[in-house]
Amino acid sequence: MTVLKNDRFLRALLKQPVDVTPVWMMRQAGRYLPEYRATRAKAGDFMSLCMNPALACEVTLQPLDRYPQLDAAILFSDILTIPDAMGQGLYFESGEGPRFRKVVSSLADVEALPVPDPEQDLGYVMEAVRTIRRELNGRVPLIGFSGSPWTLATYMVEGGSSKDFRKSKAMLYDNPQAMYLLLDKLAQAVTSYLNGQIRAGAQAVQIFDSWGGSLSSAAYLEFSLAYMRKIVDGLIREHEGRRVPVILFTKGGGLWLEAMAESGAEALGLDWTCDIGSARARVGDRVALQGNMDPSVLYANPAAIRTEVARILARYGEGTGHVFNLGHGITPEVDPAHAGAFFEAVHELSAQYHR
Repeated sequence: MTVLKNDRFLRALLKQPVDVTPVWMMRQAGRYLPEYRATRAKAGDFMSLCMNPALACEVTLQPLDRYPQLDAAILFSDILTIPDAMGQGLYFESGEGPRFRKVVSSLADVEALPVPDPEQDLGYVMEAVRTIRRELNGRVPLIGFSGSPWTLATYMVEGGSSKDFRKSKAMLYDNPQAMYLLLDKLAQAVTSYLNGQIRAGAQAVQIFDSWGGSLSSAAYLEFSLAYMRKIVDGLIREHEGRRVPVILFTKGGGLWLEAMAESGAEALGLDWTCDIGSARARVGDRVALQGNMDPSVLYANPAAIRTEVARILARYGEGTGHVFNLGHGITPEVDPAHAGAFFEAVHELSAQYHR
């Protein structure tokens, strides 16, 4: 077991003292980096990049090499690897995003879905995790991740991205038994997948509930949060002599923070529509908070970025339990120098809150 040289990310998630607020960024290995675009071109396409453990490792490490302030690496992969392993036939259409060759539309379709084995059916992800951990050599912790059951279900029922989730919500209200079974199978698959990542070397895991915020309050609790709680209950929580923290991130989830804080997860991710000071007052000491700068701030000049970082740090206030991040992923058009200014500002301006 390699000694972890920088563990402030894990310490903050567990609400332990840190010297500065740790920072990482969703989609930190992405199209805003010219070195990422070069590696993706070498791979041929996005899924070929995801399915090549050596290249997935290469792009995972690229932002760390460019930005020494980063306090965590995140596995380079995609949330839709699980539905693909369930036989749905994932492909990416230029300008259209992800698509599935098979669509789930009935109880019979759901009953026919297998629950994938992480080593057999998603072995390329597990090998990528092992490769990244080896190459990190203790530099920073590695985050594993998955989509939430509800988010994965929307893609499987819609056949791809959706603006209104018409088919998914119709199944939820019209054929709830089919949706319950689909979500239950996905919860089993996600639990197994994340446990596979933890065994392979992931030191924290995040569940991305990208579309939970599209639901009504009652439906969110029943069809999204309930299944994320099942996953948290089934995860390996101690590995390599350390706690393995879990982060729940529901985009648009600010309405349900109190319920999310009772999920058993160590931390909640916040999007930028939620005030982090108010969120901290609502959840108290039950969980750490991750977030939550608007990604669009990175289009502004470095001085404006610094001002917004200072505002969010002040709203969170003194003490540990804050991991600085964007409220969603960085966008491809951002100047890489602006991301660097963001990371520098977090470390420099946060020290005063940890004395």
